Formats: sequence, C-alpha cells, structure tokens
Amino acid sequence: MTTQLKYAIEQLYDEDYVLWLDETLKQLQRQEIESLDLPHLIEEMEALGNEQRNKVDSYLRQLLIHLLLYSYWIQERERCGEGWKDEIDNFRYELELLFSSKTLYNYFLQRIDVVYAKARKKAISKTQLSTTVFPEKCPYSPDELLNSDYFPE
Repeated sequence: MTTQLKYAIEQLYDEDYVLWLDETLKQLQRQEIESLDLPHLIEEMEALGNEQRNKVDSYLRQLLIHLLLYSYWIQERERCGEGWKDEIDNFRYELELLFSSKTLYNYFLQRIDVVYAKARKKAISKTQLSTTVFPEKCPYSPDELLNSDYFPE
C-alpha cells in the first residue's frame, strides 16, 4: 500500500467517521492489516471498552439510587413506589444485557462500593433526609442487586 493511500484512510477518521468505520471494517474483513489506521483503531477499541464500563457504572448508580429511595424514603413509597420498582426492573435488565461479558460482571462486582457512595449522595440530596438514614456501606448484596424478584421491604 502506498503512503498516500494510508494517509487518505487516516484522514477519513476526521473527515467522515462513518466512512472510516466502513473502510476499516472492510480492511479487517480482507485482512489488510498493513493498511489499517492503527492509532485511530486502537483509540476506538479503548473507547468501546470504556463506554461499556461507563454503562455498568451508570446503570448500577441508577439502580442503587432507586433501591435506596424505595428502601428508605418511606414517606414517598406509597406515592412513588411502583415507579421506583419499574425503574429498578429497567436498570437490572440493562445490566443483565451487559453481563453477557464476564469481564463486565466482574467490573460490576468491583465497582459496587464506589458507585454506592455516589448513589447514596444523590439519594440524600434528592430526599433531603438525614445522612444517618442511609447506610454508609451498600446494604444490598450483588445477588440482591440483580435479582428481579428482590425489593427491600
């Protein structure tokens, strides 16, 4: 492959990202490894992995917030409880979809405590309840977090 052709492929990344994706896919299918825009391909692969991990963090945070609201904002449970349960179900479902990857499931297990601290902070802010209402440590096991039949009472 000529230097000029390689340069043209690298330029596509900035000029027409979707076309760059299409051309990169074709090169991979044809196993034209030497002509790949490796710096951008590596960047995209890293971004894909980060995006998946960010989804785990985001869905886990939302799941924890809604579990905390359902568990501890007793004054609002009668009015909002069914909506919170729907959201809990939705976030569990989204996490289950991601967990076809054992790597992302293991990431989830490692992130519970970190993400719980952020979810707790948001629940305190939203409810304006005392910080003593919400446990310092996550009160839910990984199994409870993902169990579609589990709702704290």
